[in-house]
Amino acid sequence: MKALRHWVVRHAGLVETVYQAGLALVPIARALGLGALEKAIRPIEAAGKGLLFDCQMCGQCQLSVTGMACPMNCPKKLRNGPCGGVREDGMCEIDAAMPCVWAEGWQGQAQMKDADGYRHLHQPLDFRRFGRSTWVPIIKGESDRFPLSQPGPPRPRAAESFETKLKAGRFVVTAELSPPDSADPEDLLAKARIYDGLVDAMNVTDGSGAHCHLSSQAAAALLVRSGRTAIAQIVCRDRNRIAAQADILGLAALGVKNLLCLTGDGVETGDHPEARPVFDLDAVSLLTAARTMRDNGTYLSGRKLTTPPNLFLGATANPFAPPMGARVVNLAKKIAAGAQFIQTQFCFDPDRLDEFLRQAGDQGLLERTALIVGVGPLVSVKMARFMQAKVPGVWIPDALMARMEKAPDAKKEGVAIAVEMVARLKETKGVAGVHLMSHRHEDLLAEIVSRSGLRASDAGE
Repeated sequence: MKALRHWVVRHAGLVETVYQAGLALVPIARALGLGALEKAIRPIEAAGKGLLFDCQMCGQCQLSVTGMACPMNCPKKLRNGPCGGVREDGMCEIDAAMPCVWAEGWQGQAQMKDADGYRHLHQPLDFRRFGRSTWVPIIKGESDRFPLSQPGPPRPRAAESFETKLKAGRFVVTAELSPPDSADPEDLLAKARIYDGLVDAMNVTDGSGAHCHLSSQAAAALLVRSGRTAIAQIVCRDRNRIAAQADILGLAALGVKNLLCLTGDGVETGDHPEARPVFDLDAVSLLTAARTMRDNGTYLSGRKLTTPPNLFLGATANPFAPPMGARVVNLAKKIAAGAQFIQTQFCFDPDRLDEFLRQAGDQGLLERTALIVGVGPLVSVKMARFMQAKVPGVWIPDALMARMEKAPDAKKEGVAIAVEMVARLKETKGVAGVHLMSHRHEDLLAEIVSRSGLRASDAGE
Protein backbone atom coordinates (compact mmCIF):
# COMPACT_ATOMS: atom_id res chain seq x y z
CA MET A 1 0.00 0.00 0.00
CA LYS A 2 2.67 2.50 1.01
CA ALA A 3 4.74 1.69 -2.06
CA LEU A 4 1.73 2.36 -4.29
CA ARG A 5 0.95 5.56 -2.38
CA HIS A 6 4.48 6.85 -3.00
CA TRP A 7 4.21 5.88 -6.68
CA VAL A 8 0.98 7.85 -7.03
CA VAL A 9 2.63 11.01 -5.66
CA ARG A 10 5.58 10.63 -8.03
CA HIS A 11 3.10 10.41 -10.91
CA ALA A 12 0.61 12.97 -9.61
CA GLY A 13 0.18 14.57 -13.04
CA LEU A 14 -0.89 11.27 -14.59
CA VAL A 15 -3.25 10.51 -11.72
CA GLU A 16 -4.78 13.98 -12.06
CA THR A 17 -5.38 13.36 -15.77
CA VAL A 18 -7.21 10.13 -14.99
CA TYR A 19 -9.20 11.91 -12.27
CA GLN A 20 -10.20 14.70 -14.65
CA ALA A 21 -11.31 12.11 -17.19
CA GLY A 22 -13.47 10.53 -14.51
CA LEU A 23 -15.16 13.86 -13.86
CA ALA A 24 -16.62 13.62 -17.36
CA LEU A 25 -18.90 10.89 -15.99
CA VAL A 26 -20.32 13.18 -13.30
CA PRO A 27 -23.20 14.54 -15.44
CA ILE A 28 -24.25 10.97 -16.23
CA ALA A 29 -24.12 9.99 -12.57
CA ARG A 30 -26.09 13.09 -11.69
CA ALA A 31 -28.75 12.27 -14.28
CA LEU A 32 -29.06 8.77 -12.86
CA GLY A 33 -29.54 10.16 -9.38
CA LEU A 34 -26.43 8.45 -8.01
CA GLY A 35 -25.86 11.33 -5.62
CA ALA A 36 -28.50 9.77 -3.42
CA LEU A 37 -26.66 6.45 -3.30
CA GLU A 38 -24.12 7.25 -0.60
CA LYS A 39 -24.24 3.69 0.75
CA ALA A 40 -23.48 2.25 -2.68
CA ILE A 41 -20.74 4.67 -3.67
CA ARG A 42 -18.91 4.88 -0.35
CA PRO A 43 -17.47 1.29 -0.36
CA ILE A 44 -16.23 1.69 -3.94
CA GLU A 45 -14.61 5.02 -3.12
CA ALA A 46 -13.05 3.66 0.07
CA ALA A 47 -11.57 0.65 -1.75
CA GLY A 48 -10.16 2.63 -4.67
CA LYS A 49 -8.77 5.54 -2.70
CA GLY A 50 -7.57 3.24 0.05
CA LEU A 51 -5.53 1.26 -2.48
CA LEU A 52 -4.01 4.31 -4.17
CA PHE A 53 -3.70 6.84 -1.36
CA ASP A 54 -4.08 4.93 1.95
CA CYS A 55 -7.29 6.96 2.22
CA GLN A 56 -8.92 7.10 5.66
CA MET A 57 -12.24 8.44 4.32
CA CYS A 58 -12.17 11.73 6.20
CA GLY A 59 -14.94 12.98 3.91
CA GLN A 60 -12.97 16.16 3.12
CA CYS A 61 -10.56 15.11 0.38
CA GLN A 62 -7.73 17.52 -0.50
CA LEU A 63 -5.79 15.37 -2.95
CA SER A 64 -6.28 17.75 -5.87
CA VAL A 65 -4.35 20.50 -4.03
CA THR A 66 -1.85 18.42 -2.05
CA GLY A 67 -0.01 16.72 -4.87
CA MET A 68 -2.05 13.51 -4.48
CA ALA A 69 -0.55 12.99 -1.00
CA CYS A 70 -3.27 12.43 1.57
CA PRO A 71 -2.78 14.71 4.62
CA MET A 72 -4.43 12.07 6.80
CA ASN A 73 -1.25 10.00 6.46
CA CYS A 74 0.66 12.75 8.29
CA PRO A 75 1.04 11.64 11.93
CA LYS A 76 -0.09 15.12 13.02
CA LYS A 77 -3.01 15.06 10.53
CA LEU A 78 -1.96 18.52 9.32
CA ARG A 79 -4.33 20.20 6.88
CA ASN A 80 -1.86 23.03 6.26
CA GLY A 81 1.61 21.53 6.22
CA PRO A 82 4.46 20.88 6.32
CA CYS A 83 5.42 21.29 9.96
CA GLY A 84 8.83 22.65 10.93
CA GLY A 85 10.23 19.27 11.91
CA VAL A 86 10.92 17.73 8.49
CA ARG A 87 14.29 16.01 8.61
CA GLU A 88 17.14 17.00 6.31
CA ASP A 89 16.57 13.84 4.23
CA GLY A 90 12.88 14.69 3.80
CA MET A 91 11.64 12.14 6.32
CA CYS A 92 8.91 12.69 8.90
CA GLU A 93 9.67 14.25 12.30
CA ILE A 94 7.65 11.61 14.15
CA ASP A 95 8.31 8.55 11.96
CA ALA A 96 11.88 8.73 10.67
CA ALA A 97 11.25 5.75 8.38
CA MET A 98 8.45 7.52 6.49
CA PRO A 99 8.85 10.35 3.96
CA CYS A 100 7.09 13.52 5.06
CA VAL A 101 3.64 13.46 3.47
CA TRP A 102 3.73 17.18 2.78
CA ALA A 103 7.25 17.04 1.31
CA GLU A 104 6.10 14.33 -1.07
CA GLY A 105 2.99 16.31 -1.90
CA TRP A 106 5.09 19.38 -2.70
CA GLN A 107 6.84 17.38 -5.41
CA GLY A 108 3.57 15.93 -6.66
CA GLN A 109 1.82 19.30 -6.83
CA ALA A 110 4.50 20.63 -9.19
CA GLN A 111 3.26 18.12 -11.79
CA MET A 112 -0.37 19.18 -11.53
CA LYS A 113 -2.36 21.86 -13.35
CA ASP A 114 -2.98 23.77 -10.13
CA ALA A 115 0.71 24.02 -9.24
CA ASP A 116 -0.17 26.64 -6.64
CA GLY A 117 -2.54 24.31 -4.82
CA TYR A 118 -0.31 24.36 -1.74
CA ARG A 119 -1.16 28.01 -1.26
CA HIS A 120 -4.77 27.25 -0.40
CA LEU A 121 -5.72 27.54 3.28
CA HIS A 122 -7.72 24.58 4.51
CA GLN A 123 -10.11 24.39 7.40
CA PRO A 124 -9.72 21.84 10.21
CA LEU A 125 -11.42 18.51 9.90
CA ASP A 126 -15.14 18.26 10.49
CA PHE A 127 -15.21 14.96 12.36
CA ARG A 128 -18.89 14.52 11.58
CA ARG A 129 -17.91 13.79 7.97
CA PHE A 130 -15.61 10.87 8.77
CA GLY A 131 -16.59 7.77 6.83
CA ARG A 132 -18.64 9.75 4.32
CA SER A 133 -18.03 9.97 0.60
CA THR A 134 -16.33 12.92 -1.06
CA TRP A 135 -17.51 11.80 -4.49
CA VAL A 136 -21.19 12.16 -3.67
CA PRO A 137 -21.00 15.94 -3.09
CA ILE A 138 -19.21 16.26 -6.46
CA ILE A 139 -22.02 14.37 -8.15
CA LYS A 140 -24.51 16.65 -6.45
CA GLY A 141 -22.64 19.69 -7.80
CA GLU A 142 -21.17 20.71 -4.46
CA SER A 143 -17.52 21.74 -4.05
CA ASP A 144 -14.98 19.01 -3.42
CA ARG A 145 -12.71 21.45 -1.57
CA PHE A 146 -12.89 22.72 1.96
CA PRO A 147 -11.21 26.15 2.04
CA LEU A 148 -10.59 27.92 5.29
CA SER A 149 -13.01 30.82 5.63
CA GLN A 150 -11.22 34.10 6.21
CA PRO A 151 -12.00 36.53 9.04
CA GLY A 152 -13.03 40.07 8.24
CA PRO A 153 -10.63 43.04 8.08
CA PRO A 154 -8.66 43.83 11.24
CA ARG A 155 -10.68 45.89 13.68
CA PRO A 156 -9.15 48.99 15.29
CA ARG A 157 -7.32 48.05 18.48
CA ALA A 158 -4.74 49.44 20.88
CA ALA A 159 -1.19 48.16 20.32
CA GLU A 160 1.04 47.02 23.20
CA SER A 161 4.73 48.02 23.44
CA PHE A 162 6.15 44.97 21.63
CA GLU A 163 3.84 45.46 18.66
CA THR A 164 4.51 49.20 18.65
CA LYS A 165 8.28 48.67 18.46
CA LEU A 166 7.98 46.30 15.52
CA LYS A 167 5.67 48.64 13.64
CA ALA A 168 8.14 51.47 14.28
CA GLY A 169 10.88 49.43 12.60
CA ARG A 170 13.02 48.91 15.69
CA PHE A 171 15.27 45.85 15.82
CA VAL A 172 13.70 43.85 18.65
CA VAL A 173 15.09 41.20 20.95
CA THR A 174 12.94 38.41 22.32
CA ALA A 175 14.16 35.56 24.48
CA GLU A 176 12.79 32.15 25.29
CA LEU A 177 11.81 31.55 28.90
CA SER A 178 11.19 27.93 29.86
CA PRO A 179 8.56 27.71 32.63
CA PRO A 180 9.78 25.85 35.72
CA ASP A 181 8.52 22.59 37.16
CA SER A 182 7.14 24.48 40.12
CA ALA A 183 3.93 25.95 41.47
CA ASP A 184 5.86 28.78 43.13
CA PRO A 185 5.70 31.97 40.96
CA GLU A 186 9.02 33.11 42.40
CA ASP A 187 10.81 30.31 40.54
CA LEU A 188 9.55 31.77 37.26
CA LEU A 189 10.20 35.38 38.20
CA ALA A 190 13.77 34.62 39.27
CA LYS A 191 14.50 33.42 35.73
CA ALA A 192 12.71 36.43 34.24
CA ARG A 193 14.88 38.89 36.20
CA ILE A 194 17.91 37.72 34.21
CA TYR A 195 16.37 39.35 31.14
CA ASP A 196 15.27 42.62 32.76
CA GLY A 197 16.51 45.56 30.69
CA LEU A 198 17.87 43.22 28.00
CA VAL A 199 14.89 42.08 25.95
CA ASP A 200 11.70 43.53 24.50
CA ALA A 201 9.57 40.47 25.29
CA MET A 202 9.89 37.06 26.92
CA ASN A 203 8.54 34.13 24.95
CA VAL A 204 7.05 31.55 27.35
CA THR A 205 7.16 28.04 25.89
CA ASP A 206 4.14 25.73 25.94
CA GLY A 207 5.28 22.18 26.72
CA SER A 208 8.42 22.57 24.59
CA GLY A 209 9.66 19.26 23.25
CA ALA A 210 6.41 17.69 24.53
CA HIS A 211 7.67 17.96 28.13
CA CYS A 212 5.32 19.05 30.88
CA HIS A 213 6.08 22.30 32.75
CA LEU A 214 4.14 25.18 34.31
CA SER A 215 1.61 26.25 31.69
CA SER A 216 2.60 28.96 29.23
CA GLN A 217 -0.69 30.78 29.81
CA ALA A 218 -0.24 30.96 33.59
CA ALA A 219 3.45 31.89 33.28
CA ALA A 220 2.70 34.65 30.77
CA ALA A 221 0.02 36.09 33.06
CA LEU A 222 2.47 36.07 35.99
CA LEU A 223 5.02 37.95 33.90
CA VAL A 224 2.47 40.55 32.85
CA ARG A 225 1.36 40.96 36.45
CA SER A 226 4.99 41.64 37.38
CA GLY A 227 5.22 44.42 34.80
CA ARG A 228 7.00 42.49 32.03
CA THR A 229 6.08 41.91 28.38
CA ALA A 230 5.23 38.28 27.63
CA ILE A 231 4.53 36.29 24.49
CA ALA A 232 2.36 33.31 25.37
CA GLN A 233 2.33 30.17 23.27
CA ILE A 234 -0.49 27.80 22.40
CA VAL A 235 0.36 24.49 20.72
CA CYS A 236 -2.19 22.34 18.94
CA ARG A 237 -0.75 19.07 20.23
CA ASP A 238 -2.46 19.32 23.62
CA ARG A 239 -5.89 20.87 23.02
CA ASN A 240 -8.82 20.78 20.66
CA ARG A 241 -10.47 23.85 19.13
CA ILE A 242 -12.79 24.32 22.11
CA ALA A 243 -9.93 24.37 24.63
CA ALA A 244 -7.72 26.50 22.36
CA GLN A 245 -10.37 29.21 21.99
CA ALA A 246 -11.01 29.17 25.74
CA ASP A 247 -7.28 29.65 26.37
CA ILE A 248 -7.12 32.51 23.85
CA LEU A 249 -9.95 34.29 25.65
CA GLY A 250 -8.38 33.54 29.04
CA LEU A 251 -5.01 34.97 28.03
CA ALA A 252 -6.59 38.21 26.91
CA ALA A 253 -8.66 38.43 30.11
CA LEU A 254 -5.44 38.09 32.16
CA GLY A 255 -3.79 40.96 30.30
CA VAL A 256 -1.52 39.01 27.95
CA LYS A 257 -1.29 40.87 24.64
CA ASN A 258 0.98 38.66 22.48
CA LEU A 259 0.24 35.14 21.27
CA LEU A 260 2.40 32.71 19.29
CA CYS A 261 0.45 29.94 17.54
CA LEU A 262 2.23 26.62 16.94
CA THR A 263 1.37 23.11 15.82
CA GLY A 264 3.71 21.53 18.38
CA ASP A 265 6.16 18.64 18.58
CA GLY A 266 4.95 15.06 18.61
CA VAL A 267 4.42 13.49 22.03
CA GLU A 268 6.98 10.84 21.10
CA THR A 269 9.83 13.26 21.81
CA GLY A 270 8.74 14.12 25.36
CA ASP A 271 8.49 12.54 28.79
CA HIS A 272 4.90 11.37 28.26
CA PRO A 273 5.19 9.37 25.00
CA GLU A 274 2.16 7.33 26.06
CA ALA A 275 -0.06 10.44 25.91
CA ARG A 276 -2.68 10.87 23.20
CA PRO A 277 -1.84 13.76 20.83
CA VAL A 278 -4.73 16.00 19.82
CA PHE A 279 -3.79 18.06 16.73
CA ASP A 280 -7.42 19.03 16.14
CA LEU A 281 -6.06 22.25 14.60
CA ASP A 282 -2.75 23.20 13.04
CA ALA A 283 -0.89 26.49 13.33
CA VAL A 284 -2.74 28.00 10.35
CA SER A 285 -6.22 27.13 11.58
CA LEU A 286 -5.29 28.15 15.15
CA LEU A 287 -4.21 31.55 13.82
CA THR A 288 -7.52 31.80 11.99
CA ALA A 289 -9.40 30.98 15.18
CA ALA A 290 -7.54 33.69 17.13
CA ARG A 291 -8.01 36.26 14.37
CA THR A 292 -11.69 35.38 14.01
CA MET A 293 -12.19 35.94 17.72
CA ARG A 294 -10.29 39.24 17.62
CA ASP A 295 -11.55 40.76 14.37
CA ASN A 296 -14.99 39.19 13.92
CA GLY A 297 -15.80 39.00 17.61
CA THR A 298 -16.97 35.39 17.30
CA TYR A 299 -15.83 31.86 18.03
CA LEU A 300 -15.21 29.54 15.06
CA SER A 301 -18.77 28.34 15.60
CA GLY A 302 -20.07 31.83 14.84
CA ARG A 303 -21.27 32.47 18.38
CA LYS A 304 -20.63 36.07 19.39
CA LEU A 305 -18.21 37.23 22.07
CA THR A 306 -19.17 39.93 24.52
CA THR A 307 -15.64 41.41 24.45
CA PRO A 308 -13.17 40.22 21.78
CA PRO A 309 -9.55 39.53 22.76
CA ASN A 310 -6.97 42.20 21.93
CA LEU A 311 -4.00 40.13 20.75
CA PHE A 312 -0.90 40.61 18.60
CA LEU A 313 -0.67 37.34 16.69
CA GLY A 314 2.46 35.45 15.72
CA ALA A 315 3.58 32.13 14.30
CA THR A 316 6.78 30.26 13.53
CA ALA A 317 8.71 29.46 10.36
CA ASN A 318 11.61 27.18 9.55
CA PRO A 319 13.67 28.49 6.63
CA PHE A 320 16.20 25.69 7.11
CA ALA A 321 14.13 22.50 6.69
CA PRO A 322 13.05 20.85 3.44
CA PRO A 323 11.23 21.26 1.18
CA MET A 324 12.72 24.73 0.86
CA GLY A 325 10.22 26.07 -1.67
CA ALA A 326 7.30 25.00 0.50
CA ARG A 327 8.69 27.01 3.44
CA VAL A 328 7.91 30.32 1.77
CA VAL A 329 4.46 29.05 0.78
CA ASN A 330 3.84 28.01 4.37
CA LEU A 331 4.93 31.46 5.54
CA ALA A 332 2.46 33.05 3.12
CA LYS A 333 -0.36 30.87 4.47
CA LYS A 334 0.40 31.87 8.05
CA ILE A 335 0.47 35.54 7.13
CA ALA A 336 -2.83 35.18 5.29
CA ALA A 337 -4.28 33.47 8.37
CA GLY A 338 -3.28 36.41 10.57
CA ALA A 339 0.39 36.16 11.64
CA GLN A 340 1.68 39.67 12.31
CA PHE A 341 5.09 38.50 13.50
CA ILE A 342 7.12 35.37 12.80
CA GLN A 343 9.79 33.70 14.94
CA THR A 344 12.07 31.22 13.19
CA GLN A 345 13.93 28.07 14.08
CA PHE A 346 17.63 28.36 15.07
CA CYS A 347 19.71 30.03 12.37
CA PHE A 348 23.14 28.43 12.02
CA ASP A 349 23.30 28.92 8.25
CA PRO A 350 22.81 32.54 7.13
CA ASP A 351 23.12 31.53 3.47
CA ARG A 352 19.96 29.41 3.69
CA LEU A 353 18.26 32.25 5.48
CA ASP A 354 19.29 34.70 2.74
CA GLU A 355 17.64 32.52 0.09
CA PHE A 356 14.47 32.26 2.15
CA LEU A 357 14.43 36.04 2.60
CA ARG A 358 14.97 36.57 -1.11
CA GLN A 359 11.98 34.40 -2.03
CA ALA A 360 9.80 35.88 0.70
CA GLY A 361 10.80 39.38 -0.34
CA ASP A 362 10.01 38.68 -3.99
CA GLN A 363 6.46 37.78 -2.91
CA GLY A 364 6.08 40.87 -0.75
CA LEU A 365 5.75 38.81 2.42
CA LEU A 366 8.34 40.70 4.45
CA GLU A 367 6.24 43.84 4.13
CA ARG A 368 3.25 42.08 5.69
CA THR A 369 4.87 40.59 8.78
CA ALA A 370 7.86 41.10 11.08
CA LEU A 371 10.43 38.30 10.79
CA ILE A 372 12.35 37.60 14.01
CA VAL A 373 15.18 35.11 13.47
CA GLY A 374 16.06 32.43 16.01
CA VAL A 375 19.58 32.42 17.47
CA GLY A 376 21.08 30.31 20.23
CA PRO A 377 24.42 29.10 21.60
CA LEU A 378 25.77 25.60 21.10
CA VAL A 379 26.94 24.92 24.65
CA SER A 380 29.07 21.85 23.89
CA VAL A 381 30.29 19.66 21.04
CA LYS A 382 28.09 16.84 22.32
CA MET A 383 25.02 19.07 22.21
CA ALA A 384 25.91 20.31 18.72
CA ARG A 385 26.31 16.77 17.41
CA PHE A 386 23.03 15.75 19.00
CA MET A 387 21.15 18.68 17.48
CA GLN A 388 22.70 18.09 14.07
CA ALA A 389 21.87 14.39 14.02
CA LYS A 390 18.81 13.99 16.22
CA VAL A 391 16.70 17.16 16.31
CA PRO A 392 14.37 17.30 13.29
CA GLY A 393 14.21 20.71 11.65
CA VAL A 394 17.54 21.97 12.99
CA TRP A 395 20.30 22.47 10.40
CA ILE A 396 23.92 22.87 11.47
CA PRO A 397 26.47 23.06 8.61
CA ASP A 398 29.53 20.82 8.82
CA ALA A 399 31.85 23.86 8.76
CA LEU A 400 30.23 25.21 11.91
CA MET A 401 30.47 21.81 13.55
CA ALA A 402 34.19 21.67 12.71
CA ARG A 403 34.68 25.08 14.31
CA MET A 404 33.06 23.84 17.52
CA GLU A 405 35.20 20.70 17.54
CA LYS A 406 38.44 22.63 17.11
CA ALA A 407 37.68 25.22 19.80
CA PRO A 408 39.60 24.85 23.11
CA ASP A 409 36.44 25.95 24.97
CA ALA A 410 33.36 24.82 23.08
CA LYS A 411 30.92 26.70 25.31
CA LYS A 412 32.68 30.04 24.78
CA GLU A 413 32.91 29.31 21.07
CA GLY A 414 29.17 28.60 20.91
CA VAL A 415 28.41 31.94 22.54
CA ALA A 416 30.83 33.70 20.17
CA ILE A 417 29.12 32.12 17.17
CA ALA A 418 25.76 33.36 18.44
CA VAL A 419 27.10 36.89 18.97
CA GLU A 420 28.49 36.90 15.42
CA MET A 421 25.14 35.70 14.07
CA VAL A 422 23.28 38.49 15.87
CA ALA A 423 25.66 41.06 14.39
CA ARG A 424 25.07 39.73 10.88
CA LEU A 425 21.30 39.55 11.30
CA LYS A 426 21.17 43.12 12.56
CA GLU A 427 22.52 44.19 9.17
CA THR A 428 20.30 41.86 7.12
CA LYS A 429 17.46 43.46 5.21
CA GLY A 430 14.09 41.93 6.05
CA VAL A 431 15.07 40.82 9.56
CA ALA A 432 13.07 42.64 12.25
CA GLY A 433 14.88 41.22 15.28
CA VAL A 434 16.35 38.15 16.93
CA HIS A 435 14.71 35.50 19.07
CA LEU A 436 17.17 33.94 21.52
CA MET A 437 16.71 30.30 22.49
CA SER A 438 18.59 27.86 24.70
CA HIS A 439 16.76 25.46 26.98
CA ARG A 440 17.37 26.51 30.61
CA HIS A 441 20.46 28.57 29.76
CA GLU A 442 18.90 32.00 30.34
CA ASP A 443 22.23 33.30 31.66
CA LEU A 444 23.95 32.58 28.34
CA LEU A 445 21.18 34.30 26.39
CA ALA A 446 21.54 37.37 28.58
CA GLU A 447 25.29 37.33 27.91
CA ILE A 448 24.66 37.20 24.15
CA VAL A 449 22.36 40.22 24.34
CA SER A 450 24.89 42.20 26.37
CA ARG A 451 27.86 41.33 24.14
CA SER A 452 25.85 42.11 21.00
CA GLY A 453 24.93 45.59 22.20
CA LEU A 454 21.23 44.77 21.86
CA ARG A 455 19.93 45.97 25.19
CA ALA A 456 16.25 46.91 25.24
CA SER A 457 17.31 50.50 25.97
CA ASP A 458 19.14 50.58 22.62
CA ALA A 459 15.89 49.59 20.92
CA GLY A 460 14.12 52.65 22.22
CA GLU A 461 12.96 51.68 25.68
